[in-house]
Amino acid sequence: ERYEMAIEILDYLPTMIKSLVYSLILMLLQIFTCSMVGYGFARFEFPLKKLMFACVVVMIVVPNHTIMLPQYMTFRSMELMRSQMPVYILTICGVGLRSGLYIYIFNQFFRGLPKEIEEAAFVDGAGTWYTYFRIMLINAMPAVITVTVFSLVWQYNDMFYAKLFQIPNAQLLSLQLSTLQSNIGANLKIMNVRIQKLYVNAGVVLTMLPILVIYLLLQKRFVEGVERSGIVG
Repeated sequence: ERYEMAIEILDYLPTMIKSLVYSLILMLLQIFTCSMVGYGFARFEFPLKKLMFACVVVMIVVPNHTIMLPQYMTFRSMELMRSQMPVYILTICGVGLRSGLYIYIFNQFFRGLPKEIEEAAFVDGAGTWYTYFRIMLINAMPAVITVTVFSLVWQYNDMFYAKLFQIPNAQLLSLQLSTLQSNIGANLKIMNVRIQKLYVNAGVVLTMLPILVIYLLLQKRFVEGVERSGIVG
């Protein structure tokens, strides 16, 4: 009964599909952007390279909360609040949720690949873009799988950007879950907090299921990617 009620109040299936589509789009954007940036740092020399890579490290160390006010003011002035567009813009620009970490992962992985692969491609007449998309990115599949799992989990569970940019609750399962307890009290007239939490626990299990399934499917490749990308701890 509690699972049935949690499914009904969460509007589970439509909201889960919206959440997964949102997370998948952000994941693809992060793989595209962060892999290119990581490849650029690993293979090319350009002015201020060390300073720029230091900025990537700062992105990993400094929490998002320190820049939440300027982000909020910027996107509010652009009249993009109450939508997912600010998150998409940040992600495609390489400064989305945990993008610094993903750039670091790709950088470490590309540095470990032998340069002879690219040299052979250039000798055969392949250009830089062809070499990157058809050869280097294919060889970096363990890193891609690692970033895929990390990005999916963090984007799916994220509430920081969702609340900062006032994304409607009906768009994300994590936001629906945060209001489940109050909705149980209002809709079912259950005032006992312990009983309310039983319904909330059912909602938590339902929310976790999609990510658990994805992780189980990608577990082997994920572990391999973590080992080969140099992440420890």
